[in-house]
Amino acid sequence: MKHLIKVFCFVIIFVILTVSFSSSYLQVNLDNIAVVVAIGIDKGENNTLKVSFQFTAPSSVSESGSSETAPTILKSIDASSISSAVNLMNSHLGKELTLAHCKLVVFSEELAKEGISDIIYTFMNDAQMRPSCNVVVSKCPANYYIENSKPFLEPLISKYYELFVSSNQFTGYTANATLGKFFDNMICQSCDSYAILGGINFQLSKNAQEGFSTKESADISNSASLNGSTSSENVGLAVFREGKLVGELNAIETLAFMCIGNTVKGFLISVPSSQIENETLDIYLTPSHKTKIDVSFVNGSPFIKIHSKFSGQIRSMTNDSNYLDNEVLKRISEACNRYLEYVFTQYLYKTAKEYKSDINAIGKTSLKLFKTISQYEDYGWREHFQDSFFDVSVDVNVKSSSLLSDS
Repeated sequence: MKHLIKVFCFVIIFVILTVSFSSSYLQVNLDNIAVVVAIGIDKGENNTLKVSFQFTAPSSVSESGSSETAPTILKSIDASSISSAVNLMNSHLGKELTLAHCKLVVFSEELAKEGISDIIYTFMNDAQMRPSCNVVVSKCPANYYIENSKPFLEPLISKYYELFVSSNQFTGYTANATLGKFFDNMICQSCDSYAILGGINFQLSKNAQEGFSTKESADISNSASLNGSTSSENVGLAVFREGKLVGELNAIETLAFMCIGNTVKGFLISVPSSQIENETLDIYLTPSHKTKIDVSFVNGSPFIKIHSKFSGQIRSMTNDSNYLDNEVLKRISEACNRYLEYVFTQYLYKTAKEYKSDINAIGKTSLKLFKTISQYEDYGWREHFQDSFFDVSVDVNVKSSSLLSDS
């Protein structure tokens, strides 16, 4: 009995001491670390890297209920490698950098064209770096992109970096590109990597591409016509092949990528009006079922069939609209079919012929055509994807969704 009492007293004392000193121990550790929320990587001088670290207070990496914007600090340093940059910054700050809360890695376009495979491997080998960290290729210097990333509607910069890609589900103008996904696609024999295309809003829009495309859908980051103060923006995709940047996709091409990859919930497009010349209709489309991809071989070259199906609702309205008429709706549906078939086809041939990059991982669909992995490896999908030709079909069923009628 006395022995049990002694044990009980010891447990009570241990708990009291643990609770009493845990807060001060935590405070000491927080005082000795520097929390990195974003990393920017540019080309430095003499074959070095210019690595920029964005820091914020440890309490700012999680929501605190405050409506005030959490302050951040941006520091840059030249080093021979990422690990060396971290070590030099530790010495400069007198604190230990922690990458456990890093939400964003930004590569400059110039560096990405030379290849970032080694850097990606370094990050993936770091136990602190999270695979969910977003990857951006910036058309301006990476440190300038981070410096101008201002979360107007979000007080926490870390939360902003985590959530800014969520618009892809209802616009399709950018994609969710994470460090882990980039690495997986880079080492995959059936697909290629991609990243978010970023830039600074200070230029006018580029001219619209040919065909049915609208001005807005031809936008890319660093060229959108958004008015207001200078800030970073994320529109389009950066396309990679074997770890090197080989090209970029604008907004409408990114939408095609999202639709074929079944990663968009809905999107708005503008198609020529069947009733008014030189006018367009705004139509909101949602996928009716997943896009179907079928791969076969003709004379050794991939023959790829793509079939997508959408339901649409007309959003724009004029005083003489007749969008309750079935014949009118049929003509609008056909216009949507032609538009999306054109967009999808142009996107597929651009990535296959020009970029030679299978970012939609169509190669995984072809695996079933080979009896063994060795046969697939001997075929070499990455080398043969550029020989692909495509058959795209789209079925759109447009409904009026009008709240106004003749009655």
